[in-house]
Amino acid sequence: MARTIGVVMAERVVAGLLEDHKLTGELRQYPTDLGSTDGLIELPSDELCKIICDQVLAVATPEIAAEVGAVGIALPGIVRNGVIEDSPNLPQLKGARICDQIATTLRAGGLQAGVAVFNDADAVAAGLAATHGQLDRLIRVWTIGNGIGFGRYPYAEGPWEGGHTTVTLDPKENYCACGGRGHLEGIMGHRAMRLRFLDLEPEEVFATAASGDKRCGEFVSLWHRALAAATATAIHLEGPGKFYFTGRDIGRLDLTRLKEYMWQMVKMSPLQNYSLEMLPENPTIGLIGAGAAAEQALKC
Repeated sequence: MARTIGVVMAERVVAGLLEDHKLTGELRQYPTDLGSTDGLIELPSDELCKIICDQVLAVATPEIAAEVGAVGIALPGIVRNGVIEDSPNLPQLKGARICDQIATTLRAGGLQAGVAVFNDADAVAAGLAATHGQLDRLIRVWTIGNGIGFGRYPYAEGPWEGGHTTVTLDPKENYCACGGRGHLEGIMGHRAMRLRFLDLEPEEVFATAASGDKRCGEFVSLWHRALAAATATAIHLEGPGKFYFTGRDIGRLDLTRLKEYMWQMVKMSPLQNYSLEMLPENPTIGLIGAGAAAEQALKC
């Protein structure tokens, strides 16, 4: 089987060499400071593309470049035909023909492999399917971080921007990066919480809630209800099944509380055959998914 390279760009750029849906060798990361969560936000689109290419070429050394069959790149936002149509959390990418730009730069650097671009949460879903031996099943996953991603495997045509599901009609809920009101990400996203609580960091909000603070406690309840509402909406539209929850900020999720709210929202018996599972953040999963999806898209 040809080797592939997977790349995920969310809070940072992570790249790795894959073989038979397994990571071989070490991960490449930018920035190298793992404590940095907003190092990419202010970089222009061309610079982000250069960073991705630098990481890929560092993985695809001249000794193995000819063996690399595909490069799969996972990015936040609406991705269609190699173009980032919109990306509220990295707005500089909006409209970028990123697939063509990266492929051209990689060829100039000596790597002739095909390039395919995907939504980052969809790559996580594909990675979970590949690593759990469930390539024949429907996989849905919420990724919790600076933004809120919703991934689906197998891929189905559509934007699938679950993080922008409307979960409240309150006109004051206007913290989503896209500018829309009442969105899930406007409640749950790290950036949105920083805008809401100007006096507390998001991790302090949850810690303060645990100590009995009423304001923070009410918000943590809203946070879980919003996620339950979005998940229940997905079930009512597409049916029950397995939902995974992961991402950088997965530690904020109380699965027992989420299940309680889900039970209140999903009452039709044919739809109650769903299951919820938390997974620790693992950047390798998205890499594997990006590589596997690129293999399928490019028919490697």
